[in-house]
Amino acid sequence: MLLLTPVLVALVCILIVWIFKNTDRSIKKRKVESQARAETRPWMDEDLRDSSDLYQVEEDGDEWQESEETIDHIPFAHTRYSEEEMAKRSQEFYELLNQRRSVRFISNEQIPMEVIDNIIKAAAGTAPSGAHTEPWTFVVVKDPEVKHRIREIIEEEEEINYRRRMGVRWVTDLKKLRTNWIKEYLDTAPVLILIFKQVHGFAANGKKKVHYYSEISVSISCGLLLAALQNAGLVTVTTSPLNCGPRLRVLLGRPTNEKLLLLLPVGYPSKEATVPNLKRKPLDQIMVTV
Repeated sequence: MLLLTPVLVALVCILIVWIFKNTDRSIKKRKVESQARAETRPWMDEDLRDSSDLYQVEEDGDEWQESEETIDHIPFAHTRYSEEEMAKRSQEFYELLNQRRSVRFISNEQIPMEVIDNIIKAAAGTAPSGAHTEPWTFVVVKDPEVKHRIREIIEEEEEINYRRRMGVRWVTDLKKLRTNWIKEYLDTAPVLILIFKQVHGFAANGKKKVHYYSEISVSISCGLLLAALQNAGLVTVTTSPLNCGPRLRVLLGRPTNEKLLLLLPVGYPSKEATVPNLKRKPLDQIMVTV
């Protein structure tokens, strides 16, 4: 039995070494997999993360304005159409919006400011919002120098986005659209519309005012904006420049409670404009009736 002891000790040592080697391989494998996931996972713009304002209200109660508003309720005026008219209007509206495309080649031809005013009123002036807080600011930029500075900021950050932040999968998915960090339309489009969400507002006495579901509310208004642009015969492309929000906010003189959500270059399509030949999902793939 004593002769077996050295053999057993050797076997135990071999087993321990084997366990450590496999553990080390497993750790290295997990690190490689983690790095690979990090490379393919889209990078989140910190400036777009929703703040925890509802919790801050509890923690810093003295800084927030209590709502004391009362509002009268009035009869609702409604126009009811016949079923035939409803079908006709809904089909025509669908056909109009179905012509909408994301256009990256925009003419420098000027557009009437009255049209832009009406489009903003149609979007920000009619959209629903949480507790009717209307937590948005639409900044219209026409000045060529300011537009060019916006382009410089965005292209600088977008090159970093494409090379590092967005990840391999995201960049690969965009290849078919032939996009990159060069944004010529930011100079050529006669108008840029930057949509900021207000994470909170301010009451007349300077106290903070809670804005509920600010990102959802602003996103709804942006959908109405796209429909209004299409209705007016204008084109745009929806852009959300990652990591540009703080610098653009400073450039445009916006307060710190506003976060950039979208940027839309607006105008007429250029004569050489092209769009990807994309197909949209049919109704049976986007709607479920229960």
